[in-house]
Amino acid sequence: MTEARPRERRGDPDRTGPHPLAQYIQRLVQRVRAFDRRRPLVWDLLLTGFYVITALVDGAGHGWRNVALEPGVPQPLVIAMSLGFSLPLLCRRHHPMAVLAFMSAVGVVNSASGAMLQAALLQLIVLFSIALRLPLKTLGAAGAMMSLPLVVAAIRFPEDSWDAQIVPYFWAYSLVALLGIAVRSRQDYTRALVERARQLEVERDQQARLATAAERTRIAREMHDIIGHNLSVITGLADGGSYAAAKSPERAAQALEAIGTTSRQALSELRRLLDVLSDEAPATAELAPQPALSDLDQLIDGVRAAGLPVRSTVRGTPESVPTGRQLTVYRVIQEALTNTLKHGGPDATAAVDVAYAPDGVTVDVTDTGAPSTRTRTGTGSGIGRGLTGMRERTSLYDGTLEAGPLPRPPGGWRVHLHLPIPPPLPPAKDNQTP
Repeated sequence: MTEARPRERRGDPDRTGPHPLAQYIQRLVQRVRAFDRRRPLVWDLLLTGFYVITALVDGAGHGWRNVALEPGVPQPLVIAMSLGFSLPLLCRRHHPMAVLAFMSAVGVVNSASGAMLQAALLQLIVLFSIALRLPLKTLGAAGAMMSLPLVVAAIRFPEDSWDAQIVPYFWAYSLVALLGIAVRSRQDYTRALVERARQLEVERDQQARLATAAERTRIAREMHDIIGHNLSVITGLADGGSYAAAKSPERAAQALEAIGTTSRQALSELRRLLDVLSDEAPATAELAPQPALSDLDQLIDGVRAAGLPVRSTVRGTPESVPTGRQLTVYRVIQEALTNTLKHGGPDATAAVDVAYAPDGVTVDVTDTGAPSTRTRTGTGSGIGRGLTGMRERTSLYDGTLEAGPLPRPPGGWRVHLHLPIPPPLPPAKDNQTP
């Protein structure tokens, strides 16, 4: 049994795609148009020269007498009319109506003399330029100018019927005008497509830049949270370890061990983030879940180990909180405690209060550090990304964030967060009939 093969022979009527001859003609037309756009004057000179030679050959010879209604027209007048029909083509691109008016005047002389030169048909080339470039309302005036020589010929030589003299020219005028309108519509459509493609490219580039900026912001936020928090913990552990080294070597050893653990954890998280950014082997990047509310105890324990007393209170359960909102709550608490470690002073204490409800999560992080002894991120000089990052994370979920000093006494700092939780979607109804 032989295997059926697709037909690929040249000339096969079932083959798909354009015919080679059509492709060749299309490429040839594109080359001519490209040459016309690059060298319009050269093209006009070539076209005008061709028709001037053709008109002079017909006028200087005796061929025009075969169709003339008056063969005795003087030869110089015939040559002058031939040049009058062909030479103005050089200006047809920029002044088509003026050229057509001049050629119509020559056509009146042509019809009145009875020469009836075939070069009068060159008016159709000018008509094509008018239909291609000028407003459509000018076609009426052009038709009136081209009809004047026909009326003169019908009056001067009435032996032929009006139908035989006017109807063929009317059909030629209509076909050329329709051809110019069709080409013009095609060009307008092509320009619209090109402009639309350009706009799509601009929009694509803008979307890419916006996505890049958003990704940079997200990465900067993550690196700030990871590095800032862990370095603050390491600083607190190092200060406590240096203080305990003289009195309690065991506590100093514990502090060093905690510093090593925290450093390795920070390095691991940073390496994971950089692996995502790397272009080399992205599929092999180490994957790990983002911090969630279940990791709050570990976060608070690390802060306590750094020397900051933290009291935590949790009301409710976090099962109904989506993953993205859990990360936001975790990062806000982390940033608030990090700020307390850095700016709260040696005697500061902190309290974390988390309340879960069906409609949202509420977080209050307060401390007893004196605001006058520190410069919070996002206030004062405005240097840093702590408060800005917290606000950006909160705005992603239409939440509210308030941060500021507490009234004295006792003073301190408070960060208040509320994230709404959207209601669950109703179950899909079963449309099947029993």
